[in-house]
Amino acid sequence: HRLDKDTSGIMVVAKNEISYLNLVSQLKNRKVKRSYLALVVGEPLFGSTINEPIGRHSKLRTKQAVNTKGKEAITTFKIQEKLNGYSLLNVSLETGRTHQIRVHLAFIGFPILGDSVYGGRKKFAAGTSESLKKEISKFPRQALHAEKLEFTHPASGKLVNYSAEKPKDLINLIELLNKSL
Repeated sequence: HRLDKDTSGIMVVAKNEISYLNLVSQLKNRKVKRSYLALVVGEPLFGSTINEPIGRHSKLRTKQAVNTKGKEAITTFKIQEKLNGYSLLNVSLETGRTHQIRVHLAFIGFPILGDSVYGGRKKFAAGTSESLKKEISKFPRQALHAEKLEFTHPASGKLVNYSAEKPKDLINLIELLNKSL
């Protein structure tokens, strides 16, 4: 389990090889629940499940893309809040492909705000003022936060839940978008 560069939030790290193998097995068997917050450009009409395979991009080898030759990838999202052309989404993963959330949301037309790789760095919602564009452009990363993690503890066998509060930079960005309403 890892987080993309410039994604804030929580992750699990194994203390020893036995725990590591246990956690890898839980991830493989889809027993680990991972929840994220994503601030995207656009306003989906409703939540959805994106079930599209992801593999290496055909031309840009450092990127991933929805690709018929890729591996199964399933992402579910719900709308938490609409922000005048932007949306805060609750996202959960059933699978764990590289850049999965970023690829899937960009694929359906809702790139993560500030994502320089998958299109959200250069996109703004229609009607965004020039002054707001300047403020949004100051956000130094993609607006993606690993908020919750649930798994069976390798040693105790008990179900454990962990969460990470929204970082201040993301809170400030959401407040900025709320003020523009």
